[in-house]
This record gives sequence, structure tokens and C-alpha cells, in this order.
Amino acid sequence: MLYVVILIAVIAAIFALSGIRIVSQSETMIVERLGKYHKTLGPGINIIIPILDRPKIIRTVRRYTSRIDIREQVMDFEKQNVITKDNVMTEINALLYFQIVEPTKAAYEIENFPLAVEKLTQTTLRNVVGEMELDETLTSRDQINTKLQSVLDDATNKWGIKVNRVELQDIMPPASIRVAMEKQMQAERDRRAEILKAEGEKKAAILQSEGEKQSQINIAEAEKQAKVLRATGDAEAQVLRAQAEATAIQKVAEAIPSKDPSDPVNYLIAVKYIECLKQLTQGKDTKTVYLPYEATGVLGSLGGIKDLFKAQ
Repeated sequence: MLYVVILIAVIAAIFALSGIRIVSQSETMIVERLGKYHKTLGPGINIIIPILDRPKIIRTVRRYTSRIDIREQVMDFEKQNVITKDNVMTEINALLYFQIVEPTKAAYEIENFPLAVEKLTQTTLRNVVGEMELDETLTSRDQINTKLQSVLDDATNKWGIKVNRVELQDIMPPASIRVAMEKQMQAERDRRAEILKAEGEKKAAILQSEGEKQSQINIAEAEKQAKVLRATGDAEAQVLRAQAEATAIQKVAEAIPSKDPSDPVNYLIAVKYIECLKQLTQGKDTKTVYLPYEATGVLGSLGGIKDLFKAQ
């Protein structure tokens, strides 16, 4: 009898322990009672009725399990061949980030949701890329990602799955296309280099011409100021000479004791004639000097002034 009681106690303990389910954080568990959905277990300790209740086994990304991970997950798809609008075969590799937001739908609305999501992503990627040319495909990754994310999110909504984003990893055109693209890019770089060089030479020529123009302006301004200064100096010199001559005439007029007012003037004119004669007769060559008739009168008046000084 004791053994029977112990056996019953052990069975009861095993039965009780089999009814305890511990669910980790960020996980959930679907429980069926007699083959029908009963409830969804949250994180922590949960009690179920053994034999009557059993966890639902579903296919996840990595394995079959009764625990559904509700964290964001990533699926890395293998490279697949996609034909673009201009008939170029291209290999594309994509990453899909999704999250199970309704575990019940993920368990009952689709048999194998990882496979379904993968195939849906591949077909959607072919459709989106097939509407674009190769050059547009290479330069419009953000646009492709946005289209894929929108289409996949709408399609997987009924499965209780939220597609957060899609990222294209690699877009690999054929080798011949890559070689042609490299040549095109090199030609484009050479063209840009030539344009930059021409623009630099143009700017340098403009700066040089502007510098020469400014230099000519500065030289003209300097010559103008120099001419103004020379003209001012010449005018001042002429004024000083005129003042000196006026003073000389006045002194001569005061020194000559003559009643004829033209005697001082004749004296100065005669002195100028003598200075000019001196300059004309300088040099080694034989020269013939012609004096105007008026000069004899002036020189004669000079002799009269000389006699007048002697008389004094």
C-alpha cells in the first residue's frame, strides 16, 4: 500500500510539473486544448492542464518550436537573378527585417511563414526591379527598399507579421556590364577633370587680366598725378621766374638814371639777345649768324645806357 501511495504521489508530481510552463521575456507560447486554440501564454510562469492542453508547434526562421520569438528578426536571402527593364541579368541579395506582432495569426493563418515571406520577397523584388533599368536600379536603392517594404508589409499583415524594412545588400551586374561601367566612370572622371582644369585656367586668366587692368589703371593714375604735379611745379616755377624778372626789371629801372622809360626794357632785351648770340655761336662748326634789324637798335640803346653809366 505504501508503494502505491508513493507511486501515486510521483505521478501527481510529474503531472503537476508537466502543467507548468515558463516563458522567457520577448517570447510567447500558443496553447491548444483538445486541438483547438485555447490561449496565448505570456512571459513568466504559466499553468496548463497536461494531456488536455499542449503547446502549438510552429516553424520559425531557424527551427520548429513551441516558443514564438516576438523580437525583430532578420532574414538573409541568397542571391537571386533578376532581369531589369533593359534585359540585363543582375544578381541581387536582400535583407528582410520583420517582427511577429500577432502570434495567433502567424501560427494559424500560414503554414510556414518564413518560407512564405522569403518567396514573397523574391517575387516582389523581381517585379519592382523588372520595372527599372539597370542604371536606375544601381542608383535608386532607397526607392526599391521603400517599395519592397510597402508591398511586403501589406501582404504579411494578415499573417500577423510586421515588415519593418528591406535592405538590398549587393547588386551585381554581369562582368561585361561591370567592365563597361568602369570604363564609363573613368571617362566621366576624365571629363570632369578636364572641365575643372579648364575652369581653373579660365579663372586664372580672368584674374590675370583683372590684375593687368588694375595695374594699367594704377599706372595711368600715377602718370596723371605726376603730370598734375609737374604742371603745378612748372606753373609755380613760371610764377617765380616772372616774379624774379619783374624784380630784375624794377632793379634795372631803379639803377638806370634815365628819363626815357623804355631804356630799362631795351637793356633787358639786349641782354637776352646777347645770351642767344652766345648759344648760337657755340660749337666747332663755322656758322653765319643773321641779326634782325630790330636787334641793332636794341644793342645801340645798350651802348647808350653804357655811356650814361659812364657819365654818372
